[in-house]
Amino acid sequence: MTRARPRSDLGTHEVLNQPVPRSAADLWQTDAPLRGAVEWAGGRTDMLARAGARYGSEELQQAALEARRDTPRLKLFDRSGRRLDEVAFHPGYHACMAAGMELGYAHAAWDGRPGGHVTHAALVYMQMQVEPGVGCPLTMTYAAVPALGVNPDLERLWRPKLTSATYDPSVRPVGEKAGATMGMAMTEKQGGSDVRVNTTRAVRDGDAWRLTGHKWFCSAPMSDGFLTLAQAPGGLTCFLVPRWLPDGERNGIRIQRLKDKLGDRANASSEIEYVDALAYQLGEEGAGVRTIIEMVHHTRLDTAIAPAGLMHAALAEAHWWVQGRSAFQRRLIDQPLMRAVLADLALDWEASVAVGFLVARAFDGTDDGARALARIGVALAKFLNNKRCVPVVAEAMEVLGGMGYVEETPMPMFFRQSPLNGIWEGSGNVICLDILRSLTREPRADEALQTVFDQVRGTDARLDAAVAAHHDRWPTLPPEAEARWFAESLGTLLSAAALVQMAPNAVADGYIATRVEGRRGSVHGAVTGLDAEAILSRLG
Repeated sequence: MTRARPRSDLGTHEVLNQPVPRSAADLWQTDAPLRGAVEWAGGRTDMLARAGARYGSEELQQAALEARRDTPRLKLFDRSGRRLDEVAFHPGYHACMAAGMELGYAHAAWDGRPGGHVTHAALVYMQMQVEPGVGCPLTMTYAAVPALGVNPDLERLWRPKLTSATYDPSVRPVGEKAGATMGMAMTEKQGGSDVRVNTTRAVRDGDAWRLTGHKWFCSAPMSDGFLTLAQAPGGLTCFLVPRWLPDGERNGIRIQRLKDKLGDRANASSEIEYVDALAYQLGEEGAGVRTIIEMVHHTRLDTAIAPAGLMHAALAEAHWWVQGRSAFQRRLIDQPLMRAVLADLALDWEASVAVGFLVARAFDGTDDGARALARIGVALAKFLNNKRCVPVVAEAMEVLGGMGYVEETPMPMFFRQSPLNGIWEGSGNVICLDILRSLTREPRADEALQTVFDQVRGTDARLDAAVAAHHDRWPTLPPEAEARWFAESLGTLLSAAALVQMAPNAVADGYIATRVEGRRGSVHGAVTGLDAEAILSRLG
């Protein structure tokens, strides 16, 4: 019996009801909340307009995709058995690094022009939507600059290289390079955030030191130098460890292995050992934490801004999907429940943008009040924005259904990245305790927060009542066990005050009604009364 040949005209692979893949989008022009926040905070819109077009280009998006697909490879030895201790990256990684350096990620805050940290924060926000992995070495390079000020000799050599707009990945001493990057190596396996129990030892070698010890986390091990902590005779001290010695020889930095991480796959994170590594003292002996805290303080700005960028990227994908996908004879975007979910998600994103740029503007301030707001505000923004990032990205991924779980979309990457910044530079409990310490040790911190609330007093009676209720509940600081409640409450109020100043009424009103008054359930979309039309129009 002869079987009938299958017909080729049945059209089983005709593509119906599938949105066409998203094309490149200018990350500045398509983001009204970002533009509004930057203009309010005094950032450089001309510089950011150029960056938005570059970050949104097909070329850079493709480079980022390839950098994630071809992950870093450890090269411990050359073919003859000599140590290399190097990491090989895909050219796409280098393209993303070069773009970040050229666009100003590491130097915009330090060139003396107004609005430097606000401009930097906007570059971080856009970078996160393209390739978050390169944000790690770029952020550390940016954040190392203020820490160098305690050693004029090191500052003269390193600062021009770190603030160069040139990315130079060549393996040679810093003095011979057009540009340099800086890493950080603080964490040890026995201590984690408790760096005072570090066991890495430093011994004097003339005007320099020699370090020996193991570091559990060293991100970006191909950096040209590392700020690190070690125990000197006078106590825990900060050092700068160059990867290459002035004579061109390798320093005693041994890469043990690369970490197999959940996210940040384009970037290499490693364990390293210092083996009699040459190091230069940075700051006073025994003042290691106080010295390196300047770097940590600035990296925390980036960890507060980064989740806002991730939330926007995930919501932009979800918004694109619901505009091109139909179910039950209606486009998803036209279905009331879907609109309620997206509008509710967008409020968390908008709040993260507003509070992030309120804090970034404080970093640009020079008076005591601005510095105090930067210290307390960055901790509040880091805590709250990151706690919101994971559920927002997860819900946005769910909007795409099964496609959201497929690696051909960027949603799995955004989801893997979503917890990172809540862990980096102090996990939630560490940040909450830092908030309490700041309010205890820095009287101006509470005054700075109160100034923000005073600036919006009378704008919304609900916010005024909530601020008063917060202070009534805790006229003094709470016990440690309630530090998370305290940080969430204070961060929510600060976010609302920022939205009142930066966002349209529909956004600020919706946020205050749902987050401050609490007229919502425990999941996104379990909310009533939002002006979804006005809120969703901000998604572009």
